Amino acid sequence: MKVDMPSPSAARLFRFSAARAVWACCAAAAAHATAAQHAEGIYLTEGDDGAIHLSDHAEDARARLLVETRAAQPAAPNGQTAMGSPRDRQLTEIVRTAASRHRVAPELLHAVIATESGYAVRAVSPRGAQGLMQLMPATALGYGVTDPFDPRQNVNAGAQHLRRLLDQFGQNTTLALAAYNAGAAAVVRHRYSIPPFAETAAYVPRVLRHLAQLRSESTPSLLP
Repeated sequence: MKVDMPSPSAARLFRFSAARAVWACCAAAAAHATAAQHAEGIYLTEGDDGAIHLSDHAEDARARLLVETRAAQPAAPNGQTAMGSPRDRQLTEIVRTAASRHRVAPELLHAVIATESGYAVRAVSPRGAQGLMQLMPATALGYGVTDPFDPRQNVNAGAQHLRRLLDQFGQNTTLALAAYNAGAAAVVRHRYSIPPFAETAAYVPRVLRHLAQLRSESTPSLLP
């Protein structure tokens, strides 16, 4: 199993300060993770300088398992009925089409959908984000969406937005996800690192967990 991580030359992009505050946020997101040292998942290491490092392997004895790869069980926001799952035929085709059109891995789209909406077509967040990929109204409008609750329009716009973020941040999946959640400006403002926001610190590892699970399953229906 492999989780997309930046090259060694870009490892500094995974560092962000305020270690104790961020660790508290991440610990909350990893409440159900096992402490097994060699389990597959995403590890967090606090460096001597107080910086936080995220990796798909235990760098040394100080590493703690942040999230373990396991089957995703997303909850649909606001009690909405979920559309389906990564194996739902209609959704699989919608995701495959959007993934091919915008050159985004279908597994990544499914991971974002699972995290953002739990596959609830009509999900609406307290901040007003809408649909499967939880697009803000202004973002949806910018991509020509006329009905944010139409799965095809929503996923297509979400995939297009992710492609734009991946291009902006050098194909770095982690930073693109951070930007999807907190905004590209926040990632740039924090020197191209994960912004130390509680929601974002929990969001990025959660999406990566879903992504790792989907890739480890190698589900044929997800492949383009």
